[in-house]
Amino acid sequence: MGIHLPTRRTALAAGLAAPLIPGQALAKPFPHKLVRPTAPFDMPSIGVPDFSGAKRFLITDFGADQGDQGKTSAAIAAAITAANAADAGVVVIPEGTWPTGKVHLKSNVALHLAKGATLLFSEKPADYLPAVQTTWEGLECWNYSPLVYAFDCENVAITGPGKLKAKLDVWKVWYARPKPHMDALVALYHKAARGEPVSERQMAAGEANLRPQFIQFNRCRHVLVEDVSIEDSPFWVIHPFLCTDVVIRRVKIRAHGHNNDGVDPEMSQNVLIEDCVFDQGDDAVSVKSGRDQDAWRLGVPTRNVVMRDCQIRNGHQLLAVGSELSAGIENVFVDNCHFTGDGRGEDGWAVPIANLMFVKTNERRGGFVRNIHMTNVSATKIAGSVLAVDTDVLYQWRTLVPTYERRLTAIEGLRVSDVRVEEAGSICRIKGEKDLPVRDVRLRKVAVGKVLEEPVKTENVEGFVSA
Repeated sequence: MGIHLPTRRTALAAGLAAPLIPGQALAKPFPHKLVRPTAPFDMPSIGVPDFSGAKRFLITDFGADQGDQGKTSAAIAAAITAANAADAGVVVIPEGTWPTGKVHLKSNVALHLAKGATLLFSEKPADYLPAVQTTWEGLECWNYSPLVYAFDCENVAITGPGKLKAKLDVWKVWYARPKPHMDALVALYHKAARGEPVSERQMAAGEANLRPQFIQFNRCRHVLVEDVSIEDSPFWVIHPFLCTDVVIRRVKIRAHGHNNDGVDPEMSQNVLIEDCVFDQGDDAVSVKSGRDQDAWRLGVPTRNVVMRDCQIRNGHQLLAVGSELSAGIENVFVDNCHFTGDGRGEDGWAVPIANLMFVKTNERRGGFVRNIHMTNVSATKIAGSVLAVDTDVLYQWRTLVPTYERRLTAIEGLRVSDVRVEEAGSICRIKGEKDLPVRDVRLRKVAVGKVLEEPVKTENVEGFVSA
């Protein structure tokens, strides 16, 4: 019987190093700076790619033209290829507004936006074809390319202080999710539930209208997003999927559209989100781990996520956990994060924050949620709760598709402490499953100036302590 060795791609998905092929030369090690965030669990050091000594590749040297999207897109692609061929390189977007289509990163490449630079992304779906292997709400598929995309890469970065901006003329029309779009999602759900190959889940066709993520790192290691501003997005803004060692710091996001979460770490491990400002149309940070059968197939939990020193100006939740959590989520720590506004962004647009922490799942998800911590958090006015747990969140899917297999989510070890809120609907709302109660929940030093409803309401919870 032969010995099966994982491919580099499957090894990355599992968070492993790929085996060295006999006779293969060792490449020069890429430099990393190590950061080890403090957390109430054993948080590993994260290797952050260091491009300080890398050669710089200016896109104007490759023919970029502020008046020509085609030339600029081609120049960025050529500069990325040259930087990758040099073993390490920084692709520089200089001052000015540069129109472009999709940007596909490669290993050992940083995309740097200089001061005063704006990379302006087309709203034409055709500019994001051919389709790439990506995801949509926890299910793998082939769809329009994310605006910035990296697949199976190591040592990739997007750095500032410039801006990434998406034009929304077409994507805004797609926000409405008409019947052909919902029919396509139902078809994708059935394909995933039946275990059909990802290559056969072709969604960039007809009127499926599945909006792409702004930035997706898919099966990548050593990822850095730093100092950039991001404005508007077709869908989720920053989406690390099946990644390890991810740092997102000093990023300012303003995206008010449908499904505009700020950061969605999914099936990813060793993630640090710090010193960011979120002004979102959906959740600020939503920790995920895939959906139903697709996640059970991949079997990679999200683990070791730290979010610290962030400000939230708009967003449904400060921290959401789920509802795509079927591979499991554990070891999440939120520290010193604050909802600083009155529910209005800089332009007066408003999405009042609902909950500070919201764990959401349903009877189809399975998986687990454990060891989730939130401390030193404040807010002005929130519509919902400091802590909310709901095990029956199905939205429109309750009637659109059947339950192929009932799997409950084990939820335990939720910790919330040192929280200050001026006004809230309630302090805590937990709706657990009778067949699998939520376990071991502790609230300590939670101060709410004005509570509009019953402060604490729990159902099917074991080991609840509030002090």
